[in-house]
Formats: sequence, C-alpha cells, structure tokens
Amino acid sequence: MAVGKYHVVGPDPNFPDAQLPESHRISLRVTSPYGNSMHYAENAQSGNFAFTAAEAGDYLACFWAPDHKPPVTIGFEFDWRSGVSAKDWPSVAKKGKVDMMELELKKLEETIKNIHEEMFYLREREEEMQDLNKRTNSRMAWLGFLSLGICLSVAGLQLWHLKTFFERKKLL
Repeated sequence: MAVGKYHVVGPDPNFPDAQLPESHRISLRVTSPYGNSMHYAENAQSGNFAFTAAEAGDYLACFWAPDHKPPVTIGFEFDWRSGVSAKDWPSVAKKGKVDMMELELKKLEETIKNIHEEMFYLREREEEMQDLNKRTNSRMAWLGFLSLGICLSVAGLQLWHLKTFFERKKLL
C-alpha cells in the first residue's frame, strides 16, 4: 500500500501558494519496477495518489516541468508513505482493493501455517538426528574400547609368544 501527496510551493514566502502563476505547474509519473504506470498527472499544482503494489521492487516517481524561457526554478513538497505508515486508509481502501487484500491475507495465513508445520517437522527431525548422534557416539566409544582391548590382548599374546620363543632358543 502506498500513498503520496505533492504540491508546488511558491518562489516567494510572501506569495501565497493559492495564487501561484500558471507557469508553476509540474507533471508526475509513478511507475512500477517493470515500467507499468501507477499514477500520471500532467500540468498539476498539487495532487494525491494511492495504489497497492502488485510488483516487488523499487517504485519510481518522476517529476518534470515544461521548458520556460527564461528558465524558472519550481519547488515542490512531496510526501510518499508506504506500508503501515500510509495512514490515509479511507481514500486507499476501496471494496475491490479490500477484497484483494483479504485474499492476500488468507494466502499469508496459509503460508504461516505451512511454515509453522515445517518448523515442527524440522524440530522433530533435529531430535531424531540428535538421538542418532548420541547412539553413534556411544557405539564409537564402545568400539574404541573394544579395539583397545583387542590391541592390548594381541600385544600380550605377542609378548607371551616372543618370551616362549626366546626361552626355547635359550636366549632368555
């Protein structure tokens, strides 16, 4: 949701905005990221616009004034609000826009439910993986001690065999 207001300000603080000369007019075009025109005003001294963004990305507001001879400096004030800060809801929210917004909110609610279910599934899987990790660690520790026991028993058997061999050869 985006709303905007713009108006030309007078060149002299003593010159009220209501009595701006005809030359102080601007044109405005607001375009979407794909170049679609969201608002267009030509030769305006002030105006408002409101739209619901259908495309993701940066929206562009382009101001221009006709060529003046001699050149004239035109100042203007511009206020653009989007999202929650767009407080001019009554002028923006029309029945068709509200219905589209309701549909989008229902889609978002369904997406949130799916994300919630996915989070529970992932927590369940994480718990299973932690249990598997604990079992694997305990098995590896058990097999490590078994391997150490086998290595020590083989070393003992080798010492016994060498001792008996050297005793038979009468070297010990």
